[in-house]
Amino acid sequence: MKKRWKKMYRLFTIVTCFFLLYGTTCLAIGTEITDSSLINDLQKGGYTLYIRHGDATVGEDQQSIDLTDCTTQRNLSAKGKEEAEKYGIAIRKLNIPVYIPVEASPLCRTLQTAQIAFGDQAVKVNDFWLDIYKLSQHPTNEIVERTLQAFTKQVEQTPPNQFNRVIIAHSFPPGMELGQLSNMETVIIKPLGNDKGYKMVGKLTLEDMLRLAGM
Repeated sequence: MKKRWKKMYRLFTIVTCFFLLYGTTCLAIGTEITDSSLINDLQKGGYTLYIRHGDATVGEDQQSIDLTDCTTQRNLSAKGKEEAEKYGIAIRKLNIPVYIPVEASPLCRTLQTAQIAFGDQAVKVNDFWLDIYKLSQHPTNEIVERTLQAFTKQVEQTPPNQFNRVIIAHSFPPGMELGQLSNMETVIIKPLGNDKGYKMVGKLTLEDMLRLAGM
């Protein structure tokens, strides 16, 4: 069944609604695409790649996380470091142009993923992506709505010409926004510009990326 699915066109139908003070914004897309066509589009630039960090099973997140102390957090395992390294190689082999610096959440596991995949000097911290991590901590409805509105403002921004923006952050809670993501899974987003929202055009697992890169 899995092999058959890999050969099929993928159908993504996304409907996202935001209830704002001045009305309701809804985004919808329904398109049939293949993995190879996604890569062809990415090679032209103009997309945002939202990537979950690699396997992080070393340590645990304490209630009072210290962003400067990795011992208070879950960290990349040896497997997670290998996943990040392979991801960076796959991006380069696929000739996907990446705008530098790439962005990462300030947690150690996201920073380490970004640094291993793209280089220590090619990463900058964007504190906002920690708010996505906090969505899994049962926040109030008001905080969830505010965070999702801010997320849209972040990802609707168009990247520089002929480049793709890369964000390494966290999975969403099941059924919310980009949905639950596996380790190093990539969500491909098409930004529509300020106040115009975005389209989620596809997802690629790490296995998809490695397969497409011939690894």
